[in-house]
Amino acid sequence: MLSPDDARLVAFLHGGFPLTDRPFADVAEQLGCPEDVVIERLQRLLSHGDLSRFGPLFQIERAGGRFVLAAMAVPEPRFDAVAELLNGISEVAHNYRRESAHPDQPNATPLNMWFVLAVESADLIAPTIAHIEAVTGLSVFDFPKDREFFVELKLPLLEGLGHAT
Repeated sequence: MLSPDDARLVAFLHGGFPLTDRPFADVAEQLGCPEDVVIERLQRLLSHGDLSRFGPLFQIERAGGRFVLAAMAVPEPRFDAVAELLNGISEVAHNYRRESAHPDQPNATPLNMWFVLAVESADLIAPTIAHIEAVTGLSVFDFPKDREFFVELKLPLLEGLGHAT
């Protein structure tokens, strides 16, 4: 469970980070604590798994890369082993369990492992999928992005605390 100070820091940073020469010092000043405390607190939250990542989100296509949502139907006894294999592949941004919306439909493929591929160029998608299929022995279904939508969701951690601008 997050301490009140950890929750205040995460809530403050959710949705905003100063773009300055010393952003952690700026955050620390606004929160009334030393810069090294902010950095140490974030490092601890990351190392303990309270935060899964801390960093910017990029529009990878503008740099020539590509994100692709993908899924597999993984037999339950192999689920953890396949997840571990995916975690070892640098192009896999993250993976998660998600049940198919309509698994009882005729000819439905029960897709239960979903993941995002992030590659440096579009021509790396097919070989990356082929590699995943080779190491897992399972088919990969890919769902390329047709269109991008920006949906900003900010869930308050603490009542009455605004977000950074």
